[in-house]
Amino acid sequence: MDAMDAVVLAGGRGTRLAPLTVTVPKPLLPLGERPIIDILISQLAAAGVRRVIVCLGYLAPLMQAFLGDGSRWGVRLETVVEAEPLGTAGALRTIAGLSDDFYVVNGDTLTDLDFAGLAAAHRRADAWASLFTPWVDEKIDYGVVSLDAGAGVLTEYLEKPRRGYHVSSGVYVLSRRALGFLPPAGPFDMPDLIRAAMAEGRRVLAHPVAAYWKDIGRLDHYEAATRDFEADPTRFLPA
Repeated sequence: MDAMDAVVLAGGRGTRLAPLTVTVPKPLLPLGERPIIDILISQLAAAGVRRVIVCLGYLAPLMQAFLGDGSRWGVRLETVVEAEPLGTAGALRTIAGLSDDFYVVNGDTLTDLDFAGLAAAHRRADAWASLFTPWVDEKIDYGVVSLDAGAGVLTEYLEKPRRGYHVSSGVYVLSRRALGFLPPAGPFDMPDLIRAAMAEGRRVLAHPVAAYWKDIGRLDHYEAATRDFEADPTRFLPA
């Protein structure tokens, strides 16, 4: 399998994590002693990635100072600084020479996903796009009721039920063919790109493997990810 590039999206302001992100960009927030983007690039390098392009915006100089040239991970690292927000897919317009298939990953992602397995499934399916779609279980903190409004009676009472969904994790493999769905200018997001490919009947693969996944975009998620990483770092770090 040819080596794949990886695009890491790391330009957001992380406003939901304030005040932690007032002076530190979200991808540099530590899990234990390691910034989350350090963990992520280590995983991508272990999956065979040799070129990583990090899209930056907020506090870009701090990110560039930490990332360097990528040699600590054994990759060639490039940064793209957005003068204005281009959305999670619009930034792809600015990157030249992407591999035929490439990863796109949110820079605030903690996962133990087999990245190489996702890429292999994408290529077997000859997909235009593939999404890691983990199952997220959600607890409802209230008693949930059903009622017959006409009769004014309760028909069902469930105390603090659970429900779940397959979600888009912000981890993708794209075929370079999919870049044709990008508009020539302006912001554009990954959900827009995926929907455009689906609307044209292109194969978009769901990859619902059982793997850990959490984004750190909210304080409670960050705290949970920190606990999980510190409890078993070897689960997330390549040998």
